[in-house]
Amino acid sequence: MDPQDTQLAGDERPVQRVRAETAAVVPTPAMPVPVSHQPRRRWAVWPLLVLPLAVGAAGGGGYVWWQRLHPPLPLGISVSNGRIEADEIDIATKYAGRVAELRADIGDRVEAGQIVARMDTKELQQSLSKAQAQAEQAQHVVDQARANLAQLQAQKTLAEQEMERTRSLLQSGWTTRELADQRQQALDTATAGLAGAQARIFEAERGLEAVRHDVALYTVQIADNSLIAPKPGRIQYRLANVGEVLAAGGKIFTMLDIGYVYMDVFLPTEEVGKVKIGTDARIVLDAYPDRPIPAKVSFVASQAQFTPKTVETRSERDKLMFRIRVRVDPDRLAAHADAVRSGLPGVAYVRWNPDVAWPARLQVSP
Repeated sequence: MDPQDTQLAGDERPVQRVRAETAAVVPTPAMPVPVSHQPRRRWAVWPLLVLPLAVGAAGGGGYVWWQRLHPPLPLGISVSNGRIEADEIDIATKYAGRVAELRADIGDRVEAGQIVARMDTKELQQSLSKAQAQAEQAQHVVDQARANLAQLQAQKTLAEQEMERTRSLLQSGWTTRELADQRQQALDTATAGLAGAQARIFEAERGLEAVRHDVALYTVQIADNSLIAPKPGRIQYRLANVGEVLAAGGKIFTMLDIGYVYMDVFLPTEEVGKVKIGTDARIVLDAYPDRPIPAKVSFVASQAQFTPKTVETRSERDKLMFRIRVRVDPDRLAAHADAVRSGLPGVAYVRWNPDVAWPARLQVSP
């Protein structure tokens, strides 16, 4: 090779190297990568199939368990829900006055005749003291009138004796007519005085009786200002405090009569027609599902509730609901007075067919 050509070739090598490097810098457009669609694995489908089966099995098992705990009732026993209630009694003032003392509070159990509050009776005490003083004075007047009556009675007796002797002497001629007239006048005066003394005694006794009535009236009013529990029960509300001035009829306590506990429920027409007063029943509270409470039907409403305006068809008659009151046995309440509550929800079972036996879960232990 010619040296000149070799030199030229050597000069072209850097140019080629630059071109190659420039070509390497230019980005090459990316080619699309094909996506492979892999088949869904079989184990990913199993939860979608097993989950409904598991839910169904759980529901079926729960239903069977519930049926075992709550077997269907035999024909002849009706059931309806309600709330246990007790009669509320308001303990209120008879006269206007200021609350002086409270002897009970919310939740306390009280007995019949127990004093739960006292009103201020200072004015009545003063009136009573005055009436008692007047009664003592009237008694002295009566005693004085009776003493005067005894004195006049003695005077009349003496006048009668003197008159009798004067008449005997007058018939014998040993006295004068004038003396006989004087003795008669003295007798008449003693008789009139005795009658006046008897009238004064009657008046004094009536005055004493009137004052004694005042004493009794103030005594009753003072006693009425001591508020008592009319029945055994439990204090539910305290509506006043010491020092408050209340009008006549002002409420201080509201108590629950633990001797009258009941549940009002509603039954349809076809069932309520078979229920009678005294029908055996059971009450089961949600708080004590395993402790049925013996009860009796004490009231059946004569008018329906939820009644349509016009009842013509049988389907409309089936909508008629009658209120029934199921009352707890009072003897059982007395034995479990501390457990009596009001407002607890539950259900009442009414056995309108006496030939049907109570299920085992509704049997009452002695």
